[in-house]
Amino acid sequence: MPSYVQLSELLDPVSTVLLTVECQQGVVGPDSALPELAREARSSGALRNVARLVAAAHETGVQVVHALAERRPDGRGASRNARLFRAAERLPVQQLSGTTAVRVAPPIEVTEEDFVVRRLHGLSPIHGTDVDALLRNLGCRTLVVTGVSANVAIPNAVFDAVNLGYTAVVPADAVAGVPADYTPAMIRHTLALVATVSTTDEVLACLQRPRGRA
Repeated sequence: MPSYVQLSELLDPVSTVLLTVECQQGVVGPDSALPELAREARSSGALRNVARLVAAAHETGVQVVHALAERRPDGRGASRNARLFRAAERLPVQQLSGTTAVRVAPPIEVTEEDFVVRRLHGLSPIHGTDVDALLRNLGCRTLVVTGVSANVAIPNAVFDAVNLGYTAVVPADAVAGVPADYTPAMIRHTLALVATVSTTDEVLACLQRPRGRA
């Protein structure tokens, strides 16, 4: 884990953005299309920790971006070039535009200052979406990546962020995937090579520190 000073230097509120990935009701809510993932996100405390980070970001002026995945009812424009996409078409709960499934899930709170970016295709919450342009216009240098899943979207987001020149910070206890033991292994052996891995409490301590002090 990074030292407090090192993490504090990365998490300047002026140049830090908090990204939540697919923390939507149809993914992590009680009526999830992926109940195993939803249970893990809740039972592990990851979803609660995302909510804590979002609340702290709102209090300290850190920009929040919620990246959601959805599809049109007619399926037009959706990706079909991977097993994951084709399997998603057959799930009993669909992430359809305009439905409750694609609303940010409680206990995460969304304010008017937040950006909500929706994608209709692909695996990445960054590539092929408005996120990169928004981050650059916001003066982002450090992107804090949270949400689900550690299996696909989270590593995709971290790799994209790093490739685009951002510094990625991953609070390990604000990320979930399945099975449960996969997430820490993936973070340790993959994300730790390209991102700064921390905890929710460490990020909160840095965001909530008195201004002008390291």
